[in-house]
Amino acid sequence: MLITLIVLGSVALDQLVKYWAVASLAPVGSLPLIPGLLGLLYTQNTGAAFSMLSGARWFFVPLTIVLVGAMIWALRKNFVRNLFGKIAVAFVMGGAIGNFIDRLLHGYVVDMFEFQFVRFAIFNVADIFITVGGAMAVIYFLFMDDKLREAGEDTHDAPHA
Repeated sequence: MLITLIVLGSVALDQLVKYWAVASLAPVGSLPLIPGLLGLLYTQNTGAAFSMLSGARWFFVPLTIVLVGAMIWALRKNFVRNLFGKIAVAFVMGGAIGNFIDRLLHGYVVDMFEFQFVRFAIFNVADIFITVGGAMAVIYFLFMDDKLREAGEDTHDAPHA
């Protein structure tokens, strides 16, 4: 139940921020948040990170379905054995679904956060969840998963998705 709530919450937060960006940021184009550090810049991205594979909507839509399905399967089969790892998967899944909704409905992903001190991709809330969840997953699989398996631990500290 917790993992499902995290997925739904991350999707809801992402979609609310994107709704705000379309309604309020798009008409003005950009707004400073922390001058010289972080700003808001409305963009429509038809690709992936750094606009790679621009226009490849029909590549990303089925890919997301397959990957989210694989994550659900992995959670149900208990391949991720503790709460930290399950939250990591939930973050990635929520972010993927948030961007999937945009691609499916609009053909592009709404991005709005821009680091102003360095040339970097403009990103959104879903991208933050994917990045944080991905980093957590790396930590889990590098430092926790083998130790849990060696100990024969099969924790059920979080319900299945």
